[in-house]
Amino acid sequence: MTKWLILGVAILLEVTATLSLRGAIDNPWWAVLAVGGYAGAFVALSLLLRLGVPIGIVYGIWAAAGVVLTAVIASVIFGEPFTFLIGLGIAIVIAGVVLVETGHRSPKPARTEASS
Repeated sequence: MTKWLILGVAILLEVTATLSLRGAIDNPWWAVLAVGGYAGAFVALSLLLRLGVPIGIVYGIWAAAGVVLTAVIASVIFGEPFTFLIGLGIAIVIAGVVLVETGHRSPKPARTEASS
């Protein structure tokens, strides 16, 4: 459970940082939040790797969730377009993460028959 919490924090920090970059267009002080958010996200990601979570899982979920949340929130906050193609792209990204995650699961060991 702790690993999922840390991953959630990393995702929220990255999304906050990315959205802050957009906000920095109008007010440069938002860049400070962007730098802090990215730094915190990378600290959280490195902690997950130290806890033994495979990098393909960590990065895949982090990046995909960041893309999805950033697109949705930017549409709501900044009025950026959210088209059918963006939605389709998000679906493809999610499908890709699911495939990567299921590919990391270790197969069950083959049973060996005892020699008689």
